[in-house]
Amino acid sequence: MIASTPPAPYYAVIFTSLRTDGDQGYAEAAERMVQLAREQPGFLGVESARGNDGVGITVSYWTSEAAILAWKHHPEHSAIRERGRSTWYARCQTRVCRVERAYEFSL
Repeated sequence: MIASTPPAPYYAVIFTSLRTDGDQGYAEAAERMVQLAREQPGFLGVESARGNDGVGITVSYWTSEAAILAWKHHPEHSAIRERGRSTWYARCQTRVCRVERAYEFSL
């Protein structure tokens, strides 16, 4: 699903990961994190894809850096992030960006 975002500027958090083998509760936790993020002030949307090689990219969109930091420090999100590092991810990287321009095309 392509997220609907407002006119720029806004912020994007790009989370790139390489999964370990097996689910080990990952799908349920990922679904819960999206549900929880949607409840956070400043959340605008999310897009996610994962390749057959285990590499995934999730981009979440936010109104401000303060909203991103609040999400980062949310207790449930923090606990799941630690589980990701110990169980679900062989490698991961997070990038925070300010979206200055955005373009769209649709039929």
